[in-house]
Amino acid sequence: MKVILKFTIVLFFFLIVSVSYLSLFGIETDRFNNQILSKIKKTDEKIDIELKKIRLVLDPFRFKLNIKTVGSKLKKQNKIIELENIKTQISIKSIITNQFSIENLEISTKSLEIKNLISFIRTFENSPELFILEKTINKGYLIADIKLEFDTNGKIKNNYKINGFIKDTKLSILKRYNIQKFNLIFEYQKDNLYLSDISFLLNDLNFLSKKILLKKNNNNYLIEGNLNHKLINVDQKNLDLFIKPIFPKLNIKTIKFSSDSSFLIEISKKFDLNNFEIKSEVLIDEFSTINDYDLKDIFPNIKKEILFLNNKLSINYKKNYFNIIGKGDVLLQDKNDNLEFSINKKDDVLNFKSSLKIKDNPFLIDFLNYKKNKKKETFIQYEGKQNINNETLIKKFSLNEGKNKIELKNIIFNKKFKIIKLDSVKLDYIDKDNQKNLINLNRKKNLYHLKGSYFNANKLINDLLFDENKNSKILNINSRILIDINKIQLDNEYYLSSFTGDIFYKNKEVVKANLNGIFSDNKKLKFTVNTNEDNKITTLFVDKAEPIVRRYKFIKGFDEGSLDFYSTKKFDESISQLKIYDFKLKELPALTKILTLASLQGIADILSGEGIRFDEFEMNFKNKGNLMTIDEIYAIGPAISILMEGYVEKNKLISLRGTLVPATTINKFIGSLPVLGKILVGSKTGEGVFGVSFKIKGPPKKLETSVNPIKTLTPRFITRTLEKIKKN
Repeated sequence: MKVILKFTIVLFFFLIVSVSYLSLFGIETDRFNNQILSKIKKTDEKIDIELKKIRLVLDPFRFKLNIKTVGSKLKKQNKIIELENIKTQISIKSIITNQFSIENLEISTKSLEIKNLISFIRTFENSPELFILEKTINKGYLIADIKLEFDTNGKIKNNYKINGFIKDTKLSILKRYNIQKFNLIFEYQKDNLYLSDISFLLNDLNFLSKKILLKKNNNNYLIEGNLNHKLINVDQKNLDLFIKPIFPKLNIKTIKFSSDSSFLIEISKKFDLNNFEIKSEVLIDEFSTINDYDLKDIFPNIKKEILFLNNKLSINYKKNYFNIIGKGDVLLQDKNDNLEFSINKKDDVLNFKSSLKIKDNPFLIDFLNYKKNKKKETFIQYEGKQNINNETLIKKFSLNEGKNKIELKNIIFNKKFKIIKLDSVKLDYIDKDNQKNLINLNRKKNLYHLKGSYFNANKLINDLLFDENKNSKILNINSRILIDINKIQLDNEYYLSSFTGDIFYKNKEVVKANLNGIFSDNKKLKFTVNTNEDNKITTLFVDKAEPIVRRYKFIKGFDEGSLDFYSTKKFDESISQLKIYDFKLKELPALTKILTLASLQGIADILSGEGIRFDEFEMNFKNKGNLMTIDEIYAIGPAISILMEGYVEKNKLISLRGTLVPATTINKFIGSLPVLGKILVGSKTGEGVFGVSFKIKGPPKKLETSVNPIKTLTPRFITRTLEKIKKN
C-alpha cells in the first residue's frame, strides 16, 4: 500500500513537473510538422509551408498545445511569403482521438513588399477590395500579423484579421492622383480596412491623417476619413487637379494654405467616382486670382490680380451641394479691405451673402455719382442668388458711410448683368459734387414711382450728352417711371424746381418721355421723347442754355441764351438740329486761333475780353455709331458770322472746314444788295468782300488749324445769311 502511495505521489509529482515544464518552457520537435502541413493542405491543396522545428507549450487549463515556429515560408502558386513566426493551437483531445485539427493560425511576417502580400492573400480570397488595393499600390513595405480561424471542415472563417504597418508606399488613385511616402498603421477585416497615423505626399503635397476607413457598401466601396496639412504652396498642376473642379471659373495664380478636412469617397467596381464629400477648415495664407471683370467704375485702383490674405474658410462639398463661409482680408486696390462671405450652391441655384469694409481705398458708384469719403469707413452688405438661367437676384444691397445710406431691394440682373427689374431704391447721401440726394424709387407691378426732395442730375446729364449708351450698360427694363422731385440740381449753380413727368423704357432705351421743370426765375425746361414705329423723336427746350452748353469743354465763358434741340432717330441713325439764341462767348480756343491767324486781332481781343455776342447758332448733324457727320454749323452775330461742316469720329478724329466773315463785310454786303456786281466785287478797286476760310483737323488733343483769306463769299454763305437776315 505504501509502495502504491509512493508511486502515486512520484507520478503525480512527475506530472506536475512535466506539465509545469511544458507550460513554462515547452519542447522543440518536428513530429507534428507533417500533420500540420497535411491539415493546412486540406484547407487549400495548393498551399505549402516550409516549417522548421516547432516549439510546443502546454495550456493545461484549456487542454491545448500552443505551437510556434520561427523563420518559416508560406508558398502558394509560386508566391512566397517569408514569415517571422507562426502560432497555432491544437486540442490535446484531437491528438488522443487521432483527429488532429487546427482551430486558428497566427502569422507574423518579416518586412514584405505590399504588392506581393496582397497578391498572396488573394489566392485565398479574391475579393474586390483586395483587387483594388493591388491595382492601386505600386510599391511599399509592411510588417503584418495575420489571425485566421478555421471551421470544423478546415476552412478559413470570415472573421480573419490582418494588423500591421506599412512604410514608404506609393499609390495611384484615379490615374491623376499619386501618393508617395505613404506610412500608416492598418487593420484589415472582411470588407473593412482601417488606417491610422497616416502620413503621405499627395502629388508632392504633404498630408497627415488620424484615420481612414475603406469598406464595402453593397456594390460600391467607401473611403472615409480625415486629412490635414501644414502650410503648402500649390503649383499650377495641382491647382488644375484639386481647385479647378471645385472653382472652374476662377483663374487662380497662387495659393498657400493649410487645412483640416474630413471626406467621403464612393467608388464603383469599375473605378467610377459615384460620390465625393468633403468638409474642410482652411486657413489661406495667400490666394491670388486674375481679375476678369471691368470694375474701374466701382474700384478705381483695382489691380489685375485680386489677392486674399489670412482668410479662414469653412467648406462643405458633396454631390449637388456646395457651401463655403469665409472671412479675411482682400487686396483689390492699394490697401487691404475686410471681406466676409458665404456661398451656398444646391443643384443649379447659387445663394450668396457678403459684406465688405473699405477703409483706406476709393470706392465709386458711377451712375449715382457717389464717391467714398477718404476719411470714413464704407460698409457694404448684399445677399442674393443665381438661378439656372444665370439670372442674378440681389435680395438686398446696403451701403453705409456715416450719414450716407444707399439701399436697394430685389434687383434682378440678366446673364449679361443688366438690370431687368428692381423693387425699391432708397438714396440718402452727399455725392462727389457735394450735393444732397434724397429720393426713393418703388415698383408697383410694372410701374415705377420716383419721388424725392433732392437729386443731383449733373452726372446724368453728362452721360446723356456725351455717352448716350452708358445707362444702357446697366438698365434693361421695360417699364414706365413716374417722376416727382422737388429739386433737381443741374450743376453747382442752376437747379430746377417741381421736376415732374414720366419716362417709358423699352429694350434698354427711352421710347417715350415727358419731363418738365422750372428755373428759379420761372424759366422752363421741357424734354420729350415720342416713338412712332421705328422713328424716335426727341426734343429739348431750355430757357437757360448755359447749364447744358458749358458742359462742352471747348466752349468757355458761355453766357445767357436759350436752347432748342430736335432729333429723329430711325434704327441706328439719328438726324438732329440744335439751335441756340441770343448768347455770347468769352472763350473759344479754336475760334480765337482762327481770328488771330486771319489778322483779325481786334475781334480776337473782344472774344477774350467781354465776349462776342451771337444772335443765333444752328447746327444740323447726323449720328451713326461713333461717327457724327456735321452737315452745317451756322452762327451769326453783330461781330462775325461763321459757316462750317465736317465730321467727328469719337475719341479719334475731328475734321471741320468753314468760312468766317467779319460783320463789316456783311454790312457792306447788305448795303450793296441792289447790284449783284457790287456785292461780289465792290464799287471801287480793292473794295471787294473779304473773309477767311479755315480747316481744323486732327485727334481731339492735337488739332491743327489752317487759315486762308478769301475775296469772294460762297453762294451758300450768302444764301444762309440772307435767310437769317430775312427772318430777323
